[in-house]
Amino acid sequence: MELASSKSPKGKISPDGNILLSPAIRALFVQCIALLLSYLLYNLDKEFFAISLSPYLILVAHSLFAVLISIMLRLKWWWWLIEFIFPYAVVASLVYQLSPGYSLLIFVLMVLLFWSTYRTQVPYFPSKSSLLPCILEQMPTMPGLRFIDVGSGFGGLSLNLSRARPEQHFYGVEIAPFPWLASWIRARFSSGSAEFFLGNYLTLDFAGFDLIFAYLSPAAMPALWEKAQAEMKKGALLMSYEFPIPGIEADLQIKSSANDPVLYVWRI
Repeated sequence: MELASSKSPKGKISPDGNILLSPAIRALFVQCIALLLSYLLYNLDKEFFAISLSPYLILVAHSLFAVLISIMLRLKWWWWLIEFIFPYAVVASLVYQLSPGYSLLIFVLMVLLFWSTYRTQVPYFPSKSSLLPCILEQMPTMPGLRFIDVGSGFGGLSLNLSRARPEQHFYGVEIAPFPWLASWIRARFSSGSAEFFLGNYLTLDFAGFDLIFAYLSPAAMPALWEKAQAEMKKGALLMSYEFPIPGIEADLQIKSSANDPVLYVWRI
């Protein structure tokens, strides 16, 4: 199978295509401002209060400053967590004198795993095993149905579905190299018939699929809906796990248990 390119102009990755507006650049800006505020706090204490704040308290203050600024800039909640942990990770690497080789290895692994998260605002989210029967219950049983998981990660969902429905066709597309490679290798040794492709789902033509599944992020949902509306054929299904499309009521909402995220289903 060849994944067709989309001619739709829908679905910008970042506002106006400006990398300076991407969340990762803003996250770096947050850390710089938090560092400046922490430095000012240290000097104010030394000059006027003489409380002698410990380095640990300054580190805590830095992390809290970073979280507050992230909230003010309306970054997504997972950036708050990253901003809070980042200073501790830097200090830990210095205290334990992490080898440059290990640092490089961690950096390369993070790049391969998260790749263009700084642009797409779509981090890796693993889905729960309880999702599988929910999808199967709503998926038409017609032979030859074409399903694609956009942002397929390590490929578990498409592989499991292909084993359950061998008469249908299952695909996954993933932009991060490491998860894609892992899914491609898994497919080679799996009894299922799923196929995985390295690429950006925004370049696909959704018209070639009967069911689009997405487990992305809140930031990606408006563009996904515009693309689905422009390209998917009438009667096709769009499913999103956990994240709804703002302002668009789903035709169906499914929860396998009280503690599981919702599976949203729209019929185009």
